[in-house]
Amino acid sequence: MKIVILADTHLNKETDMLKTLLDKLGEVDLIIHAGDYINDAVVDTLRKIPGFHGVWGNCDTAGIQNTLKEKELLTLGSYRLGIFHGHGKGKSTLDRAYAAFENDNVNIIVFGHSHQPSITTKNKVLMLNPGSPTSKRTQKWFTFILLDLNAASIEARLVLFDNLQSLSL
Repeated sequence: MKIVILADTHLNKETDMLKTLLDKLGEVDLIIHAGDYINDAVVDTLRKIPGFHGVWGNCDTAGIQNTLKEKELLTLGSYRLGIFHGHGKGKSTLDRAYAAFENDNVNIIVFGHSHQPSITTKNKVLMLNPGSPTSKRTQKWFTFILLDLNAASIEARLVLFDNLQSLSL
Protein backbone atom coordinates (compact mmCIF):
# COMPACT_ATOMS: atom_id res chain seq x y z
CA MET A 1 0.00 0.00 0.00
CA LYS A 2 1.51 3.34 -1.10
CA ILE A 3 0.59 6.26 1.17
CA VAL A 4 1.45 9.94 0.79
CA ILE A 5 1.71 11.82 4.08
CA LEU A 6 1.33 15.61 4.10
CA ALA A 7 0.83 18.33 6.69
CA ASP A 8 0.98 22.09 7.08
CA THR A 9 0.25 23.04 3.48
CA HIS A 10 -0.90 26.53 4.60
CA LEU A 11 -2.32 27.34 1.17
CA ASN A 12 -4.30 30.57 1.45
CA LYS A 13 -5.83 30.89 -2.01
CA GLU A 14 -4.60 28.58 -4.71
CA THR A 15 -4.67 24.81 -4.77
CA ASP A 16 -2.48 24.64 -7.91
CA MET A 17 0.64 23.76 -5.88
CA LEU A 18 -1.22 20.87 -4.27
CA LYS A 19 -2.59 19.65 -7.62
CA THR A 20 0.93 19.79 -9.14
CA LEU A 21 2.32 17.75 -6.24
CA LEU A 22 -0.43 15.15 -6.49
CA ASP A 23 0.05 14.86 -10.27
CA LYS A 24 3.79 14.22 -9.79
CA LEU A 25 3.06 11.51 -7.19
CA GLY A 26 0.91 9.49 -9.58
CA GLU A 27 -1.11 6.53 -8.31
CA VAL A 28 -1.32 6.22 -4.54
CA ASP A 29 -3.60 4.19 -2.30
CA LEU A 30 -4.07 6.80 0.42
CA ILE A 31 -3.36 10.45 1.09
CA ILE A 32 -3.05 11.42 4.74
CA HIS A 33 -2.94 15.08 5.74
CA ALA A 34 -2.18 16.03 9.36
CA GLY A 35 -3.83 19.45 9.33
CA ASP A 36 -3.27 23.16 8.73
CA TYR A 37 -4.73 23.33 5.24
CA ILE A 38 -5.82 26.95 5.95
CA ASN A 39 -8.19 27.13 2.98
CA ASP A 40 -11.43 25.17 2.66
CA ALA A 41 -10.67 24.72 -1.07
CA VAL A 42 -7.62 22.60 -0.19
CA VAL A 43 -9.80 20.25 1.85
CA ASP A 44 -12.40 20.20 -0.94
CA THR A 45 -9.69 19.24 -3.47
CA LEU A 46 -8.37 16.44 -1.26
CA ARG A 47 -11.82 15.09 -0.34
CA LYS A 48 -12.49 14.42 -4.03
CA ILE A 49 -9.62 11.93 -4.05
CA PRO A 50 -10.54 8.38 -3.04
CA GLY A 51 -8.47 7.32 -0.05
CA PHE A 52 -8.09 10.75 1.54
CA HIS A 53 -7.90 10.91 5.34
CA GLY A 54 -7.16 14.06 7.27
CA VAL A 55 -7.57 15.94 10.51
CA TRP A 56 -7.77 19.64 11.25
CA GLY A 57 -4.96 21.75 12.68
CA ASN A 58 -4.88 24.78 14.91
CA CYS A 59 -4.73 27.24 11.98
CA ASP A 60 -7.70 25.77 10.14
CA THR A 61 -11.00 27.56 9.65
CA ALA A 62 -14.19 26.72 11.53
CA GLY A 63 -15.48 25.21 8.27
CA ILE A 64 -12.56 22.79 8.12
CA GLN A 65 -12.89 21.98 11.82
CA ASN A 66 -16.57 21.17 11.27
CA THR A 67 -15.74 18.96 8.27
CA LEU A 68 -12.79 16.96 9.66
CA LYS A 69 -12.01 15.36 13.00
CA GLU A 70 -9.29 16.55 15.38
CA LYS A 71 -7.98 12.98 15.70
CA GLU A 72 -8.49 9.95 13.48
CA LEU A 73 -7.67 6.25 13.78
CA LEU A 74 -7.23 4.02 10.73
CA THR A 75 -6.77 0.28 10.46
CA LEU A 76 -4.60 -0.54 7.46
CA GLY A 77 -4.14 -4.28 7.19
CA SER A 78 -2.48 -5.34 10.43
CA TYR A 79 -1.45 -1.78 11.35
CA ARG A 80 -3.28 0.83 13.42
CA LEU A 81 -2.43 4.38 12.44
CA GLY A 82 -3.34 7.56 14.31
CA ILE A 83 -3.50 11.05 12.81
CA PHE A 84 -3.35 14.22 14.93
CA HIS A 85 -1.98 17.67 14.07
CA GLY A 86 0.14 18.00 17.21
CA HIS A 87 -1.10 21.35 18.51
CA GLY A 88 -1.63 22.07 22.19
CA LYS A 89 0.17 23.37 25.25
CA GLY A 90 3.11 21.92 27.11
CA LYS A 91 5.33 19.05 25.95
CA SER A 92 6.93 18.82 22.52
CA THR A 93 4.85 18.38 19.37
CA LEU A 94 5.96 14.75 19.16
CA ASP A 95 5.01 14.11 22.79
CA ARG A 96 1.57 15.72 22.32
CA ALA A 97 0.95 13.56 19.25
CA TYR A 98 2.04 10.45 21.12
CA ALA A 99 -0.16 11.32 24.12
CA ALA A 100 -3.20 11.72 21.86
CA PHE A 101 -3.05 7.97 21.09
CA GLU A 102 -1.55 6.62 24.33
CA ASN A 103 -4.49 4.28 24.95
CA ASP A 104 -5.29 3.39 21.32
CA ASN A 105 -2.73 0.63 20.67
CA VAL A 106 -1.35 2.25 17.50
CA ASN A 107 1.69 1.20 15.47
CA ILE A 108 2.11 4.49 13.60
CA ILE A 109 1.30 8.12 14.44
CA VAL A 110 1.20 10.85 11.79
CA PHE A 111 1.44 14.43 13.01
CA GLY A 112 2.56 17.88 11.86
CA HIS A 113 2.40 21.36 13.41
CA SER A 114 6.16 21.98 13.79
CA HIS A 115 7.04 22.02 10.05
CA GLN A 116 10.07 19.95 11.12
CA PRO A 117 10.09 16.66 9.21
CA SER A 118 11.05 13.55 11.13
CA ILE A 119 10.84 9.79 11.05
CA THR A 120 11.50 8.34 14.49
CA THR A 121 10.07 5.97 17.09
CA LYS A 122 8.75 6.48 20.60
CA ASN A 123 8.02 3.46 22.79
CA LYS A 124 7.85 1.16 19.75
CA VAL A 125 5.48 3.48 17.84
CA LEU A 126 6.61 4.84 14.46
CA MET A 127 6.26 8.65 14.61
CA LEU A 128 5.96 10.43 11.24
CA ASN A 129 6.04 14.19 10.75
CA PRO A 130 6.12 15.04 7.03
CA GLY A 131 7.11 18.69 7.46
CA SER A 132 5.48 20.70 4.67
CA PRO A 133 5.49 20.41 0.87
CA THR A 134 4.49 24.07 0.45
CA SER A 135 5.44 26.05 3.59
CA LYS A 136 8.95 25.12 4.71
CA ARG A 137 9.37 28.09 7.10
CA THR A 138 12.86 27.75 8.63
CA GLN A 139 13.61 24.43 6.94
CA LYS A 140 15.95 24.20 3.96
CA TRP A 141 13.68 21.85 1.99
CA PHE A 142 10.04 21.32 1.20
CA THR A 143 9.11 17.83 2.41
CA PHE A 144 6.57 15.03 2.61
CA ILE A 145 6.68 11.33 3.46
CA LEU A 146 6.02 8.31 1.28
CA LEU A 147 4.94 5.31 3.34
CA ASP A 148 4.83 1.78 1.94
CA LEU A 149 2.98 -0.72 4.10
CA ASN A 150 2.75 -4.43 3.53
CA ALA A 151 2.19 -7.39 5.82
CA ALA A 152 5.90 -8.00 6.36
CA SER A 153 7.39 -4.50 6.47
CA ILE A 154 7.02 -0.76 6.75
CA GLU A 155 9.11 1.60 4.64
CA ALA A 156 8.93 5.32 5.39
CA ARG A 157 10.84 7.69 3.14
CA LEU A 158 11.24 11.41 3.65
CA VAL A 159 11.19 13.26 0.33
CA LEU A 160 13.03 16.61 0.24
CA PHE A 161 12.91 19.03 -2.69
CA ASP A 162 13.75 22.64 -3.64
CA ASN A 163 10.60 23.34 -5.62
CA LEU A 164 7.82 21.39 -7.29
CA GLN A 165 9.41 21.74 -10.73
CA SER A 166 12.55 19.93 -9.50
CA LEU A 167 10.60 17.11 -7.82
CA SER A 168 10.91 13.76 -9.58
CA LEU A 169 9.87 10.44 -8.11
